[in-house]
Amino acid sequence: MNTQEKKSWKEIPMAGVCWVPSTAYLTGDWRTYRPILDSEKCTRCMLCHIYCPDGAIAWKAETNEMVFNYDYCKGCGICEVECPVDAISMKLEGEG
Repeated sequence: MNTQEKKSWKEIPMAGVCWVPSTAYLTGDWRTYRPILDSEKCTRCMLCHIYCPDGAIAWKAETNEMVFNYDYCKGCGICEVECPVDAISMKLEGEG
């Protein structure tokens, strides 16, 4: 293998250390559960954004909506736990 060739994050051995930031890879395919937002319940408190360890939730000013970036969301569920109005639910990936 060429030492210049970059490995994918999937090639890192168990307990290995990744040598690049997670923003360099689309890591959303780690996800088993997907957060689903009920925008009618959402108060835009932004706690989901603050607590998301992957920075995968943002407020879109143009539409006043919270937006999930599923390319980076790993489905940890912290957003669901921290939502004070239960506007986020975790659904098994592939469910409607």
